[in-house]
This record gives sequence, C-alpha cells and structure tokens, in this order.
Amino acid sequence: MKTVASMIALAGLGLVVACGSSFQPPTDRLAASEAAIRSARELGAEHHPQAALHVKLADEQVATARTLMKDGENRRADLVLQRAKSDAELAVMLTREQAAKTSAEQAKKNLEDHKAGK
Repeated sequence: MKTVASMIALAGLGLVVACGSSFQPPTDRLAASEAAIRSARELGAEHHPQAALHVKLADEQVATARTLMKDGENRRADLVLQRAKSDAELAVMLTREQAAKTSAEQAKKNLEDHKAGK
C-alpha cells in the first residue's frame, strides 16, 4: 500500500515538474508590456514625476523578465511582465489625468478672463 502511495506521489511530482518546465516564453505579454511603455512615453509620461517613476519601474521589470526568460524561468517572467504592463498602464493614466487637469485649469482661466471682459 505504501508503495502505491509513493508511486502516486512520485507521478504527481513528475506532472508538476513537467507542467512547470513546459510554460511557454511569454512573448505576447512582453510585446504588450513594451507597447504600454511606448504609449506612456508618447503621451509624455516622462514629464510627470509619478508617471515617470512607473515607466522606469516597467522598464526595469521588462529587463528582469528578459533575463528570466533567458534562464528558462518563463512562469516568473510572465508574472513580472504582468506587473510591468500594469505599471506602464498606470503611467498612461497618470499622464492623461495630468493633461485633463491642465486642460480644465486652462478652461477655468479662460472663463474667468471672459467674465472679466478680457
């Protein structure tokens, strides 16, 4: 009975190892992360401190993921790339928020100027 249990445990361990090593390189997620970083930069994220920080973090995470992929750590690379994409998307949102605030402030100033007769 112990032999059967040992064989089942060993087979289960073999499946876990096989499944872990067959995780494909997350090239799609890498491309999506890089695209999000590019979008943030194109919107001017590097001109806003909080957004720039998240772009920098995303860049570092992409570099880490590339190293992990070279080492065959595809599952970990995938997780790191999820974080990189999230940071880049946050940078995009922070940049858009700042642009909206600036636009609203300008509209408010224009309205005040108009009311004042300027």
